[in-house]
Amino acid sequence: MSTRRDFLHLSAAATAAGALVGPALAQAPAQDPASGPGRPIPPAGGDALRLVTFRPDAGSAPRLGAVRADGRVVDLSRGGAQGFDPTRMVSLIEAGPAALAAVRQAAASGDGPPVETVRLLAPIPAPTRNIYAVGWNYLEHFAEGQAVRGTNAEYPAHPVFFTKGVNTVNGPYDPIPYDPEVSTAIDWEVELAVIIGTAGRNIKEADAMGHVFGYSVINDTTARDMQIKLHGGQWFKGKSLDGYGPIGPWIVPASDLDPGDLHLITRVNGVVKQDASTQQMYFKVARIIAELSRGLTLVPGDIIATGTPPGIGNARKPPEFLKPGDVMETEIVGLGTLRNVIQAVPA
Repeated sequence: MSTRRDFLHLSAAATAAGALVGPALAQAPAQDPASGPGRPIPPAGGDALRLVTFRPDAGSAPRLGAVRADGRVVDLSRGGAQGFDPTRMVSLIEAGPAALAAVRQAAASGDGPPVETVRLLAPIPAPTRNIYAVGWNYLEHFAEGQAVRGTNAEYPAHPVFFTKGVNTVNGPYDPIPYDPEVSTAIDWEVELAVIIGTAGRNIKEADAMGHVFGYSVINDTTARDMQIKLHGGQWFKGKSLDGYGPIGPWIVPASDLDPGDLHLITRVNGVVKQDASTQQMYFKVARIIAELSRGLTLVPGDIIATGTPPGIGNARKPPEFLKPGDVMETEIVGLGTLRNVIQAVPA
């Protein structure tokens, strides 16, 4: 019989290696509530390059792919040497512009299976460093938090940084574990993820965007009871539970996307909970990179979650939290959509 420990161990293994762990943990395509069951949400529009880590089937190893505009996945592990390891997204990022140009050419001329028939993993399934994250980067989110806490502090003059542990990384369509012995106050936070492409330290704000490889969607899923009431009120533990950082479904290169005015949405069971724009970010991407890199070296493949807008469950009256069976959809329009089911761990 499966135990709680078995479930958490297997879920973490599935996230890192892409293994299918029984029917309940198999990837389900993202569904558009407005279009009826069984119809996957199509890839982001336009000619943007979409880079994925995927498995064609349960018995295959993870590899890199490029999702074409028609929704087919071109396997980048085919076609010979390209100057990077076609099983590791960070290797492609480190290889620089020439490798990315080769990928564009392969995507334009290649073919493959429909994206809904493969298993998409997190684009960087196993980061070697914690995810960097920004707190309170939307004024209204800061205000709603102040109301919950009953405080009246001034808005910070500099970005507030924290990190999420590497095992928070979860696939774009994989379940998020719910263990009532750990937390019963699981909250949602849609955020734009920035992927660093070029290493740097003490990066000037004017040069910061040149260090960005691309963008993805992330949900900074949070155990509010643990964040607020336990461990001295610090954020790390409540933000770092295994599986509490779904990301994907792909990375769009920086040259293909303007992060300045993207529409962010969180839906729970089809009901909109967060609805905002990156235009409302107080500290923009360049400022975040400049401040984070001050005395701290950023490296290719580093992930930065840039903050969440208002609409979190903890600030609602009464508070609302995710429970087993809920479907959390995290969307950035024109970039991609995550769809994660909250799943109880076995007793």
